[in-house]
Amino acid sequence: MKLDTAPLMNQFAMDQGLNAAKMARIDETAKDFEAMFVTEMMRPMFDTIEVNETFGGGKGEEIFRGFMLDEYGKNMAASGGLGIADLVKAQLIEMQSAADKPAMAQNMHKNPLEDGATDDAS
Repeated sequence: MKLDTAPLMNQFAMDQGLNAAKMARIDETAKDFEAMFVTEMMRPMFDTIEVNETFGGGKGEEIFRGFMLDEYGKNMAASGGLGIADLVKAQLIEMQSAADKPAMAQNMHKNPLEDGATDDAS
């Protein structure tokens, strides 16, 4: 049984001030990472399979085998995969919210007169 943590992560992200566009990018990045990870885990398994010359072989098969592995990785990640995407997503949310906090604090404490603006009241 797989626990669906997406609603909790989305709520945490919204609490951290991340908008929907940032969340979509984080989600896509996490899934892409899991797909790449799964692909690279499977690559050594397929490297040991010898090509049957009756049905193909050559450079074409080598190239398309890589494409096939990429698609296997994407499909496994899309179907839930190993759960790596959830962990990566949580880490990315945490990193993004930590990176946004100093920038927000700096903007809140910034003196508008430091930017070359003049004080019209004087």
